Amino acid sequence: MDRLPGFRDFYPEPLPHPDVWSADARQYIFDCWREIARRYGFREYDGPPLEPLDLYTLKSGDEIVGQLYNFIDKGDRPVSMRPEMTPTLARMAAAHERNYKKPIKWFAVPQLFRYEKQQKGRLREHFQFNADILGEAGPSADAELLALLIDVLRIFKLTSEDFVVRLSSRNAWMEFFEKRCSDPGKSYEFFQIIDKLEREMPEESSKKLSAIGFSLNEVNDFIVAGKPTAELESIVNNLSDRGLAEFVRIDYHVIRGLAYYTGVVFEAFDKKGEFRAIAGGGRYNNLVKLISGGKVDMPALGFGMGDVVLLELLKSRGLLPAFDSGIEAFCLIEDETLRGPSLKLVQHLRESGYAVDYFFTLTKSDKQFKRAIELKARFTVKLEITAQQELVVRMKNLQTREEKIVVPPDLPGLL
Repeated sequence: MDRLPGFRDFYPEPLPHPDVWSADARQYIFDCWREIARRYGFREYDGPPLEPLDLYTLKSGDEIVGQLYNFIDKGDRPVSMRPEMTPTLARMAAAHERNYKKPIKWFAVPQLFRYEKQQKGRLREHFQFNADILGEAGPSADAELLALLIDVLRIFKLTSEDFVVRLSSRNAWMEFFEKRCSDPGKSYEFFQIIDKLEREMPEESSKKLSAIGFSLNEVNDFIVAGKPTAELESIVNNLSDRGLAEFVRIDYHVIRGLAYYTGVVFEAFDKKGEFRAIAGGGRYNNLVKLISGGKVDMPALGFGMGDVVLLELLKSRGLLPAFDSGIEAFCLIEDETLRGPSLKLVQHLRESGYAVDYFFTLTKSDKQFKRAIELKARFTVKLEITAQQELVVRMKNLQTREEKIVVPPDLPGLL
C-alpha cells in the first residue's frame, strides 16, 4: 500500500532508497532550529493540528478553502488541518496575552498541511520553523527577528555566498499605490500582481497592471531605485552593528502575497536561484486584533522556514553531516551464563547517559562484532570472569583497536 501523494515517509539512515526522506536529517534540522531559538531567548509553544475553518477564512477569505484539508467533523463543525501556524499563534496570544510580559518571543515547529499542486520544494505537508515577536512595534524587533533568521541559516554552515535576505516594505508599496490610485479596494489585487512579477512574463504583468491603472515601467523604476524607508534603514543599520549586513539587501520585488502583512516584509533566497524561497515573513500588526474580534490589539511580526526547501538546499551544497546510529557501546554476550550480569551492565550504562545495544538472543561472536561495526559503535564491552572469579569488563575502542580490562563501576567514566 502506497502513501498518499504529497506526503512523506521518514526512514532512519542508511536510507533504503534515495527517494525517501531521512528521519535523522529531519531531527538534525529540528535540533538546529531549537538551538538558535534558545540562544535568542525564544520559548517554544504548540497548538492543535486541527482548527476551526473560520480561523483561516477570517484571515484569508473563502478562496483559501480550495487549498485546505477541510471537512465537517462529527460534531457538525467546519474544521481544517492547519495550513499555517500564525493564526493559531494569534488566537493563543489573544487569549492569554495578559499572562506574559512583552515582548513575547515564541517559536514552534509544527507540521502543516495544504491541498495544492506538488512541485519542487512544495509538498502537501511539511514541517516549519515559526518564530514570532508580539507586543513590540519598533524596528529593533524586526532587526532581531532577521538576525535570528540569518543565524538559523548560518548554523547549517550556509554563508553569504549561499543566501541573501531580501528586505522590503508594504508601507513603501502602499505609499506608491496611494499616490497613483484613489480606490483602496484595488490594493490587494495590486499587491498580488507585484508578488508574482518575477514568476510571470512581463507582458502578462503589464496587462494586469494596466487594467487597474498602473504601468509596468513605473513599477520597475520604483523597484530599481530601491530607496529604503527610514524604517528599513534603521533595520539595516541594526544588522550592520551585529556584523550581519552582508546577508541582507533592499529589494522591492518582495511584497508577500498574504493580505495580513502590514509593514516590513522579507524573504530568504539561495543565491544560485535553484530553489523556492527558503523562508519568508514580515509584520502583521492587525492580525491579533482581527482574530480576537477587536478585544486585543497587539503588534506582531514573524517568519516561517520550511524543512523541504532547506533540506534540498543543504543536500545540494553537501552540508548535511553523516548520520549513524549514535551507539557508544555494543555489549557482546558470548557466555550465556553472563547474560544476566550483562543486562545489568547495559542498564547501568544507559542510566549513565550512554546509547548501548546488544543481541537479544544467543548469537555467534563474529556476528555480534559485525553488528557493532555496522552500527558504528565507538566501543565493544564484554563481561568476563577472571581466574580469581572476579567480574571484569573488556572494552575495545573500535577506532584504535585498543583494549582495556576494567571493573564494571569504572566503565561509564572511561567511555
